[in-house]
Amino acid sequence: MDRDGRRRPSSSFGRAAYTLTEETPVYVISVAAQLSGLHPQTLRQYDRLGLVSPDRTAGRGRRYSARDIELLRQVQQLSQDEGINLAGIKRIIELENQVAALQARVAELSSAVDGAAAAMRQREAQVHASYRRDLVPYQDVQQTSALVVWRPKPTRPTD
Repeated sequence: MDRDGRRRPSSSFGRAAYTLTEETPVYVISVAAQLSGLHPQTLRQYDRLGLVSPDRTAGRGRRYSARDIELLRQVQQLSQDEGINLAGIKRIIELENQVAALQARVAELSSAVDGAAAAMRQREAQVHASYRRDLVPYQDVQQTSALVVWRPKPTRPTD
């Protein structure tokens, strides 16, 4: 605990342990510009347009993640190589994000359906196991292709 009564993260050497992911905002704008091959002013413009929106520090400085760097490269490739304007690129990014969200939802629903189907099969097996087989003897009936013709008996006239 620190002087304010809050719990401090446990770590070696008195530092907080951080796990870095591709979502962790660690790169300042100059490093992000070098990694993406773009000018820092271009990154600022992309941020203003909402193409790539990095996290902000308390002092409002931009911090880019590895995913942001990859997105910057994708924007550059679409713009330079494919000739797509920035409005089109923004729409493409929005649609890709929407597709990713829908795919995640489909996977979630598919998992729920699989779970429900497994529960149903388990319940069905329990019901079948509860049948009393001693009441009705089971005989395996052989199916044949024999044809049986039924002819009614002639009726006698009544007196």
